[in-house]
Amino acid sequence: MTRSATAPLVLASASPRRLDLLRQLGLEPGAVDPAQIDETPLEGESARRLALRLAEAKARAVGARHPRVFVLAADTVVAAGRRLMGKPQHDEEARRMLGLLSGRAHRVLTAVAVAAPSGALSRRLSETRVRFKRLTDVEIGAYLDGGEWRGKAGGYAIQGRAGAFVLALSGSYTGVVGLPLYETRALLTGAGFCVP
Repeated sequence: MTRSATAPLVLASASPRRLDLLRQLGLEPGAVDPAQIDETPLEGESARRLALRLAEAKARAVGARHPRVFVLAADTVVAAGRRLMGKPQHDEEARRMLGLLSGRAHRVLTAVAVAAPSGALSRRLSETRVRFKRLTDVEIGAYLDGGEWRGKAGGYAIQGRAGAFVLALSGSYTGVVGLPLYETRALLTGAGFCVP
């Protein structure tokens, strides 16, 4: 199958980081259409199930708006133990999250879902273990003042200044950023999309 014979690709995300990562695969989506779904966890839902459910729901929602195309969706959840951390709504919530992550390991789960033109949907999960150094109140305050925490699961962006907080990482760096490239490429290829 030549690249020109492949149906268009729609990215179901407003994240500029996901778009940049997709471009690292040599792909430029024909459209960017955020799903705008309710991301509230269900009662007792695990981080793994939440990430997979939301990625699938995003792919299905955007796929309904764009028939006969490939739709790529993703969702990232940060978990410290059994506690799930989404995107903080204000700086005090981000401060609490960073305080909880300080000096300990946490998991970053990013699920990717691909809806094919046929309606078939496939998904994969990337799980990465990240360990932060112990953060001082001054470090947390300076990080919050920079604003990078806005719109980020767990209240931090590993590709920014928070990269200096990381003592160890086991798994997918691009998964922590928001789109695990290995899983994304495998899903697209498996669905019949031509990846260069």
